[in-house]
Formats: sequence, C-alpha cells, structure tokens
Amino acid sequence: MKKNLASLELSEEEMKTYGHQVMNAIVTHFKTQNSELPVAMGSREEMDSLFLEEAPEKGSTPIDVLNFVLENVMTKSTNLSHPRTYAFVPGPSNFVSVMADALATGYNIFSGGWAASPAAAELEIITIQWLLKMFGLPQKKGGGIFTSGGSMANLTALTTARRIKCGEDFSKAMIYLSDQAHSSNIKAIRVLGFKKEQIRIIPTDIEFKFSINKLKNCIAKDRLKGLQPFCLIATSGTTNTGTVDQLQELAKICKKEDIWFHIDGAYGAAAILSKKGKQLMKGIEKADSLTVDPHKWFFQPYEMGCLLVRNHKHLSHTFTEKPEYLRDIEGNTSEINFYDHGIQLTRRFRALKFYMSIKTFGLKQFRDAITYNIDLAEEVEKILRTSKTWEVVFPATMAIINFRYNPIGKKYNQKELDALNQFISEKVVASREALLVTTLLHGQVVLRMCLINPRTTIDDIKETLVLCRKFAHEHELKRQKVVH
Repeated sequence: MKKNLASLELSEEEMKTYGHQVMNAIVTHFKTQNSELPVAMGSREEMDSLFLEEAPEKGSTPIDVLNFVLENVMTKSTNLSHPRTYAFVPGPSNFVSVMADALATGYNIFSGGWAASPAAAELEIITIQWLLKMFGLPQKKGGGIFTSGGSMANLTALTTARRIKCGEDFSKAMIYLSDQAHSSNIKAIRVLGFKKEQIRIIPTDIEFKFSINKLKNCIAKDRLKGLQPFCLIATSGTTNTGTVDQLQELAKICKKEDIWFHIDGAYGAAAILSKKGKQLMKGIEKADSLTVDPHKWFFQPYEMGCLLVRNHKHLSHTFTEKPEYLRDIEGNTSEINFYDHGIQLTRRFRALKFYMSIKTFGLKQFRDAITYNIDLAEEVEKILRTSKTWEVVFPATMAIINFRYNPIGKKYNQKELDALNQFISEKVVASREALLVTTLLHGQVVLRMCLINPRTTIDDIKETLVLCRKFAHEHELKRQKVVH
C-alpha cells in the first residue's frame, strides 16, 4: 500500500522551534500586558480585509502562519486580563493555569469517562471536593461538574431541578428569579422549553436584593391558581452591583415551599474566601445547586464554569444515558463518568488548570488576592466620595463600584447626566486606554467598575478617573458652544 504522506505532523525539530516561539509569545504577553493598550477595535470590513480568503489547498510554513496570527489576531482582541479592563466581569488569568491548559490540550485528554482517563476524572472529583468544602456543601453526598462557563452551569442546574422536582410533566411548573438575575438564567429557561408565563421576575428593593414580600405573595398566588412553584434562583454577586441576595431567608422559603434553591454565584461566590465575602455568603451552604465561575474570581483562563450540587445523584439521575457503544466502560459506582453528570459527552480536561494553580499558589494567595480586590473597590469609593465631581450611585460591593460624573454646582438634569456619562464611557473606550462601560441603575446611566484583577492598582484607577474628567470637560465645552 502507498505510504500516507498526509499525517499532519511536524518533525521533532520543527515542533520544538514552533513550541518555543509560541511560549515566547505567551511569556512576552504576560510580561508586557500591563503596559499595552487593553482595548482592541476593528470593523467587519477591516477584519475581512485581513482574513477573508478561500481555505487554502496548499499550506504555508508553520512559522509564517504563527507570525501572521501573532501579528493580526492576538493584537486585535481586547485583553480582559489587563489591569484597566473594568467592564463586564474581567478574566484575570494566571500563567500556571495557561500552561495547564496547554498540557491538557497537548495531550488531548478526553475528560468524559473514567475508563478513558482515570486521572483526569479523579482530579475533577478532588477539585470538586475542594469547592464543596469551601462553600459548606456536603462532601460525601454532594457533587458537581466543570462546565464551559456560568451559562452552561445554570442550564445544567435548571435541567436537574426540573427533572427532580417535576419529573416528565412541567406544564404547571413556575420558576422565580429577581430582576437582577443574570441573563443566562433566562436563556437557560427558554432553552428548556418553559413558556414566558412560567417565569416570575420578582422586583428588587432599593439595594437590588429580592423583595421578599413580593416573592412570598407571588408563590402564594401561584399555588392558589393550581400551579407548581418548583425553583428559585438567587444571586450571590449580581453583575450590575455585586449585591448578594438574602440567602438565608430565601433558603427558608424554599425549604418551607419545597422549592429547588439554586444560587447563581458565577460572579461573586468565590468571595467566600475573604472575611468580608464570607459574611455576605451566609446561607450559601443551603443551596440545592450552586454555580461558580473559576474563570472569573478564581483567576482561571477561559473556559471554566462549575456547578455544585447538594446531592450528586441528582445529576446522574438527570443526565445518565446508556447507549450500547458505552456498555463496556461503565466501571463501578465510585468511578465517576462525568458525561453522566452533565450535558456534554465530549469534554476537555478543565480540572487540571484549577488543580495545578491551587497546588502551586495555595489557597492563601487566592484569599489574599480576593481580599485585595474587595479592599481596592472600597478605597475607590472613598476617593469618589471626597471628590466634588463624582457621585457614588451604589457603594462598593464585592469589588464592584457604580458611580457617575455629577459635579457640584453644575445642576445638570437627569437627561444631561445620562448623556454626559455615556459620552465619558464612549470616549474612554475609543481612547483604548481603559475598558469602562455603563450600566443602568434606577434608570440612571452610570459608570461601573469591576475590580477583580489582582494586578489592578489604585494608580490605575486614579489615572482612569483623570481620563474620565478630561472627556467630561470636553463634553462640557461642546455643551457651552451649543448654548451660546
């Protein structure tokens, strides 16, 4: 038979050269990223001009392709690990986890079943155990699974809740969440086939927490209508303000009403490692299921979400299928096949980066980093409150601070303030010097900083505020010209 020349391989020397260049690029990125501009911009037309082509029939040299990617792809993506990336929820990665991801991908480990990769499955079991202990969930009875992110963790949780509480018929099932719950929950509910009428969005109070009285009234009315309240979604760390719902009180309601208690802690749950965060997290141990995103405040690279559950059997009872082609690899009951605990059959080895970074740095460094982030936001609040130009709209909460430019004596009306702060955000982003965007609180356009990057300094914040004031003055000059 003719020898196959299409093995998709490089020589040993080529692999070493290629690998060294990739490694050098990553190390250089980590070393220099703080001094680079964080924001990347590019129109579809600009991107098409760079990349649009037919798939090539003949290849190029590996180094040429790599250099093209380093020059045109990596430099044209916003750096969410940059200390001046304040928007959304930043992704402050760490080098050890990046290398762990390279190992997992390089060895191409399948992390779905025990038989294929017992060590990978064991590390997922162990790291899940670490997290269960961290959040006060039962370690023997409890369980969990690593997912691509919080969206998939929430979908997995709600699928499990529906199966356990409703069985096959969920036509009368009702689900409750606040108006500050993350949009991924609504998306998950829609994916699961619930109708709009089965979703109860409960208004929040002035502190953006669940209105307990309105929730109780809503549940009572639904029961009187013959409906089935089956799941409540609380939030430990809302994206807008970092607010933590009244977890203990909500847990009592769920227990009394026999409702599945899901906590979406994708953003804030990791704060339990700090003293201030632990105070806010009281009641988190009462959850039936809990979403955590290690690629946020546990400083892991994308993608890495996690779902923890009070009873691991709830996952296997929801997701286990027995196709004939898997019949020889079932193993015994202690050998967990994670494809039986979630939606994915094919799974990458996500546990490795979490394991290696915790082993390398130790939990204390993670605790200290999270504590630093919370203290930094509180320091920013102090600076804003002593300024004649800034107004704190919502106080520093779990490393998030909401504020707006509203100088004393200027007497701007609400519409003018909204336009001014929107202008500041747009100009800051356009400058590429920081990623600072707005959100809406009580109908007001406000600037929002999420400060979970341990490399962000108070000087970064001060210099960003100077930049904001510069653009505010620019807006004021334009306004004066229009008036005159």
